[in-house]
Amino acid sequence: MSVHSIKTVATQPFTDQKPGTSGLRKKVQVFQQPHYLENFVQAMFDCLPQWRGQTLVLGGDGRYYNREALAILLRMAAANGIGRVLVGRHGLLSTPAASHLIRKYGAGGGIILSASHNPGGRDGDFGIKFNLSNGSPAPEILTEAVYQRSRSLVEYRLLDAQVPSLDRVGEARLGDMAVAVIDPVADYAELMESLFDFDAIRAWLERNPMRFDAMHAVTGPYAREILERRLGAPAGTVMNGVPLPDFGGGHPDPNTTHAHALVELLNGGHGYVFGAASDGDGDRNLILGPGFFVSPSDSLAILAANARLVPGYRHGLTGVARSMPTSRAVDAVAAALMIPCYETPTGWKFFGNLLDAGRITLCGEESFGTGSDHVREKDGLWAVLFWLNLLAVRGQGVEAIVREHWQRFGRHFYSRHDYEALPLERAEALMQGLRARVEGLAGQRLGRWTVEQADDFAYLDPIDGSRSQRQGIRVLLEGGARIVYRLSGTGTEGATLRIYLERHELDLARHGQDTQQALAELAALADQFAGIREIIGRQRPDVVV
Repeated sequence: MSVHSIKTVATQPFTDQKPGTSGLRKKVQVFQQPHYLENFVQAMFDCLPQWRGQTLVLGGDGRYYNREALAILLRMAAANGIGRVLVGRHGLLSTPAASHLIRKYGAGGGIILSASHNPGGRDGDFGIKFNLSNGSPAPEILTEAVYQRSRSLVEYRLLDAQVPSLDRVGEARLGDMAVAVIDPVADYAELMESLFDFDAIRAWLERNPMRFDAMHAVTGPYAREILERRLGAPAGTVMNGVPLPDFGGGHPDPNTTHAHALVELLNGGHGYVFGAASDGDGDRNLILGPGFFVSPSDSLAILAANARLVPGYRHGLTGVARSMPTSRAVDAVAAALMIPCYETPTGWKFFGNLLDAGRITLCGEESFGTGSDHVREKDGLWAVLFWLNLLAVRGQGVEAIVREHWQRFGRHFYSRHDYEALPLERAEALMQGLRARVEGLAGQRLGRWTVEQADDFAYLDPIDGSRSQRQGIRVLLEGGARIVYRLSGTGTEGATLRIYLERHELDLARHGQDTQQALAELAALADQFAGIREIIGRQRPDVVV
């Protein structure tokens, strides 16, 4: 390749390219600004010189601007010395599948174009994040380095050449860089077959109808290949299975609000015994039984408690981990199994070191994310297959499995209240006020509870010794009740305040309570203690999960 085919383009820094919990997320129009995407990508390449000459995995969830961004990325990768790129056909690649490809083929890392569960379309959100050679999202120390580099960038490099078609499997060249367009599903599907008892699931599906909502997002092709072709579920089991740039006008967040059509099918007496959904980039999951919702926190605990029933985990678990805001249901399971349970900040990257060191096997977050040591990302379809394997082996329905779990470990009533699109200064003022109030709060009374512990959560990584501070305000109350306050790092408009409520109930007679009723007193206390109405001027949350 002639050096003259590489263009060096003069640019000016942008001041807002600080990655959040899962990469850089902004409105599509922000990314479409001249030089915006290019600046961030060049900062990334500048901070990752070890990628030169290496293989890079590349793909996205198919949302609006995915194709244009991929073309830019390929030209910049070629100009920055990447040796080979593996890219999913049509530019599609789920986040867990990308993690698996990095690990399977020994890639230097990967770049994933997605804003996960955020809405898509011309007026929606776009995002970019990068993973390292272990398949895990980049740690804070590296994302901070990229941000600092983006603030001083004055030029970027890209190859002056036509990008090869991404619509056919095969290999081409872009300058000196090889571009291998691969089937985005095949390697991932083989991995799932190695972990789960497909024969048992296939037999169960012959007797039990289910529906999977791909939400017009990236898991459509994955679910059709695995559920309908390899496991023999009837055609049409996968609904909304074609990935669309605007997710069909829907919101690709697999919760009971945005997957309302699936919920209606499960609750409407149509005979379906299992329902599930995944999000924009395939890393989140929703689990439903007839008229029954499984909270993500309970799901993680149940998978841990039943892991030995699944081939890939029959030898047991080395440990488990959860993000700090996630309910402590899995803690009770870990105690019974006599294995470690780690509490980390929010963000899957914090699980990576624990997984690599063999400290944990399963991990999860309350925001509908569950995973294991098979990849270094949360994995929506993996969780669905895990549940199908349990249903097939145990011969019980979803609700029966959950209620039996509550009988053994108690029920952790749990909910999240989101206040969205807040003025940033008000949200930060509220958090600052809480930080000042939690000092010395232990031993005092809040409502009818005594405070056992209150702090601004900080995490010392047991593997590399790194420390992450200001990860959320914890107020731990007697009897297993808990309130957590945290600003989310995944939104693109203003600030999102999240309040997490938890109460442990051992009395079997009370396990049938409605979750919000069971937590109503705690929710009122959380609002009053933080001064929600006075400081941010909201009477009620925008979203209750």
